[in-house]
Amino acid sequence: MKIVTISREFGSGGRELGKRLADLLGFDYYDREIITSIAQAQGMDEGYVEKALEDHAWQHIPLTYGRSFSSSAIMQSTQTSLLIEQKRVLDGIARAGKDCVIVGRDADVLLADQKPFSIFVCASMDAKVRRCMERAAEGENLTRRALEQNIRRVDKARARSREMISDTRWGQGSSYCMTVNTTGWDLKELTVAVADFLRRWYTRGQGEAEG
Repeated sequence: MKIVTISREFGSGGRELGKRLADLLGFDYYDREIITSIAQAQGMDEGYVEKALEDHAWQHIPLTYGRSFSSSAIMQSTQTSLLIEQKRVLDGIARAGKDCVIVGRDADVLLADQKPFSIFVCASMDAKVRRCMERAAEGENLTRRALEQNIRRVDKARARSREMISDTRWGQGSSYCMTVNTTGWDLKELTVAVADFLRRWYTRGQGEAEG
């Protein structure tokens, strides 16, 4: 089983890269499906679940690397219940035994025992702002300043969440198998290059295992 995880800066195109990669490699793809599964299991609104996990969960939970998710003091919080459910969903994906690409959700950390190929996707601030503007909903006229503030807010939350469950830093090259800077690249073209590297990576790994 091959698991590829995608961590990404907001607006970097990491989600699109992940989907294109899954399609090109013939892997299963998980993104919003994880939120949907958590929401259904907890009987909650998907929007609330996503916001709780992305923005607020880590601010109120004294959870640090090496501590158990089952601590009685922590179990009382709604956010922790969501985190536990998130881990359960990810474990279920791993148990299915199918090659897959997972976007976000700190999957590289929570599934570390599966030794996933972890990718961090980044881009320049100009490139991220431009991508956000191109994909903004009709009638949503956000200023560049507002977009930059939102990008920094989301990325700060993602960094904080990783720090709470891992001794590795979000976005630091040594924390991942590969870092991909999408600035100036056509994502379709870039995906082909990343997919080719992955094929070579897995072929090389199998060869070493057999030797």
